[in-house]
Amino acid sequence: MTPHDGHGSDQHTAVGHGEHEHHEGGHGAHGHAGPVSWAMAAQATLHCLTGCAIGEVLGMVIGTALGWSNMATIVAAVILAFVFGYALTMRGVLKAGLSLRAAFGVALAADTVSIAVMEVLDNASMMVIPGAMEAGLGDPLFWGALAVAFAVAFVVTTPVNRWMIGQGRGHAVVHQYHH
Repeated sequence: MTPHDGHGSDQHTAVGHGEHEHHEGGHGAHGHAGPVSWAMAAQATLHCLTGCAIGEVLGMVIGTALGWSNMATIVAAVILAFVFGYALTMRGVLKAGLSLRAAFGVALAADTVSIAVMEVLDNASMMVIPGAMEAGLGDPLFWGALAVAFAVAFVVTTPVNRWMIGQGRGHAVVHQYHH
């Protein structure tokens, strides 16, 4: 369909314009303009990491305290990381007046890739640090390994978020509700 064939031309033109900006100008369809700074990407990553860390720590604490297997502990931690990550984003966009359903959609679009990358990285880090998953809650190894895992997740996820924001994805979809 071309923009001038009379079939939904207004919609197609709007979408086509967004795609043009997306491909040629490096601007996302969600209002992000200009190059994405590392500070902006780090802030988006820190936002995701906050929700992830709350869920991850809670899952690790529950699993460790209850003597669950490594796999059960990781599953609980991942589920809770997504729950808390989405909840933090939803809290902000609900304040901007979005419905619960719309806020959930924004959270999914903004956080899914970032949280998924973080969860793979921090859980893999915990698995490869000798003794980390077996350490008890009172063991400094457990908390030190968790801190290292979060640091690894932050460092590797920041460039992912920078790229996504530059494409008008990820946290770029939330920025329009922060103004």
